[in-house]
Amino acid sequence: MTTLFISDLHIDASHPLITQRFLGFLRGEAADADALYILGDLFESWVGDDDPDSDQQRVIEALRALSTGGVACFIMHGNRDFLIGARFCAATGAHLLPDPVILTLYGRQVLVMHGDALCTDDRSYQRLRATVRDPGWQQRFLALSVAQRRALAEAARAGSQAHMAGLEYTIVDANQTSVEIALRESGMHCLLHGHTHRPGVHSFQVDGRACTRIVLGDWYEHGSVLRWRAAGYELGTLDSPTS
Repeated sequence: MTTLFISDLHIDASHPLITQRFLGFLRGEAADADALYILGDLFESWVGDDDPDSDQQRVIEALRALSTGGVACFIMHGNRDFLIGARFCAATGAHLLPDPVILTLYGRQVLVMHGDALCTDDRSYQRLRATVRDPGWQQRFLALSVAQRRALAEAARAGSQAHMAGLEYTIVDANQTSVEIALRESGMHCLLHGHTHRPGVHSFQVDGRACTRIVLGDWYEHGSVLRWRAAGYELGTLDSPTS
């Protein structure tokens, strides 16, 4: 059996192929898995559990079918869908994970994160992250009408795109010192995250310990998937072999 990890699908009406790709994945490979972990940014935006759009509703129903079928489903907040809450979890059967969290996978402990907290060179983003993750800010935001929330989310998305366009490549990647601090403080040897859309497996040392950082990719072209089995893990795509 296999435990699957994905992130950064950014499901949105403007990218219908991603929605179709994900629904097919849930009906196919994911239905035969032990568990599915979604490490943030399942949706391009999520303004609250009270009014999902049609694409989001299709995903909710498909996740519910998966969990009802016996596959354990877990989801973590991303920087786009940090307002996913209890109603979403009740509707899908998914369990909301803290960020970060330590998981035990076939006897091996792994530090798991969305990954945005590691991008510490982007200081303006880190200030924004602290603001929108504040419970008081979230309560005030959710008190607005759905239309108001959607308008603000759209403005924030446009602002984010402009901000990213003006930054150097390295600034929006995970900071190596922050990676090492996370591993040192957790006592882990392996870190798994998404967010940066730069899939890869990186080996390095922390205080003389051999460590690994596994980065999930996005779903704009192929669909990035980490398949973890008792024999080890494989970072690939939906098109790569599953055995």
